[in-house]
Amino acid sequence: MLKIKYLCAAVALVAAPLSVADELSETGDFLDGVAAIVNEGVVLKSQFEKQLATIKKRAEDQGIQLPPEDILNEQILERLIVTEIQMQRADRIGLASQVSDQYINSAIQRIADQNGVRFEDMPAMLAEDGIDYAEFREGMREELTINELKGIEVTRNIRVSDREIQQCILDLETNVVVNSDWEVSHILMTIPESANAEIVSAIEQSAEEIYTRLQDKADFRELAARYSEGPTSLEGGSLGWLSGQQIPSIFTDVLQDMKAGDISKPFRTSNSIHIVKVDNLRSAVEKSEIKQSKIRHILVSPNEIIDDATARQRLDDAVEKIRGGEDFAEQAKLLSDDPGSANLGGDLGWSETSIFAPEFKAAAEAAEIGVISEPFRTQFGWHVLEVLDRRIYDNTDEIKERNCVARIRNSKQEAETLLWLQRMRDEAFVDSRI
Repeated sequence: MLKIKYLCAAVALVAAPLSVADELSETGDFLDGVAAIVNEGVVLKSQFEKQLATIKKRAEDQGIQLPPEDILNEQILERLIVTEIQMQRADRIGLASQVSDQYINSAIQRIADQNGVRFEDMPAMLAEDGIDYAEFREGMREELTINELKGIEVTRNIRVSDREIQQCILDLETNVVVNSDWEVSHILMTIPESANAEIVSAIEQSAEEIYTRLQDKADFRELAARYSEGPTSLEGGSLGWLSGQQIPSIFTDVLQDMKAGDISKPFRTSNSIHIVKVDNLRSAVEKSEIKQSKIRHILVSPNEIIDDATARQRLDDAVEKIRGGEDFAEQAKLLSDDPGSANLGGDLGWSETSIFAPEFKAAAEAAEIGVISEPFRTQFGWHVLEVLDRRIYDNTDEIKERNCVARIRNSKQEAETLLWLQRMRDEAFVDSRI
């Protein structure tokens, strides 16, 4: 579920004396209030109350027992504080303004597609769940902004070595974990960078006590909601379904001998302690095959000098020469405006047709092998193509390597994100009012 933030009065509150934030309306109701001062910004009480209501409703719908009120309030306020810190950081580097309405519309369109509804029907669908569309868009803007910020400051700085990839591929061949799909839940307890041996020991002891309670059949979701510091803590710690390649490498050895319903003993990483529960698992298909075509083409693009009709005529003339016996590759080198393939005689190599523009894809799939197509138009200009061959290609190794890179990055990203958030939180000025 999206985390929705309400900022309508934030700027005014920052500029005004703090006593104004608790000003009474003519009816005697509070207009709004400050839940926390965060650097130069604030978290409003209205934000806190709406977030609290959302969490409670979701927990009720899912049958999750939430922590006691004081602990829950602290967790929700901390979420909002950390979110405010991230949004301030995004604003300082000029990122917040780059999340355009078009970008938000694209994200909402994907959600609409996943739910089988039209984009224009989203407001009504959200209203059925009691969600205001304007607030939903603002929540999307916030979530997209924070994702972009993490991408810039965390993800892009993660490096994956060839040695790590090769070790991961070896795991794929020999490890049952990465050849299965896993539905898992997670309790995460962070260890501060500045923690001394006494603090670390206390955190480890807390983890062991949680594990003992789990062994005595305590509800994992309830304990995750109360004690986990992970991003899905108030959702019972659920990470949902993950393919084996998406499983963080720190979980691999732990999951190796686990089955549905099992709960791991607490295990340590550099800056955190974890407890993992396997909610469900299933076998995954290992082999992948795709249809590929070997294609060459000639592109003539209209420009300031030649209009659309002239471009088409030039291509018609080239086709006539080729059909008269001249070499396709030579005509492509002389005429084609595709910078990526012209010097290769128009050769696009082996490709899935799905990567091309719709008109190009249709022409490629309709063409007979070795027969020059009729000229056709795409957004790039006029094309002719020739399909030289087709094949079923086993791309399992390429997928393994791609998935390994993603898996290693995901594993590193969790630890790096935790450190990044801890540093920003430690450096921030925070005055909690709840």
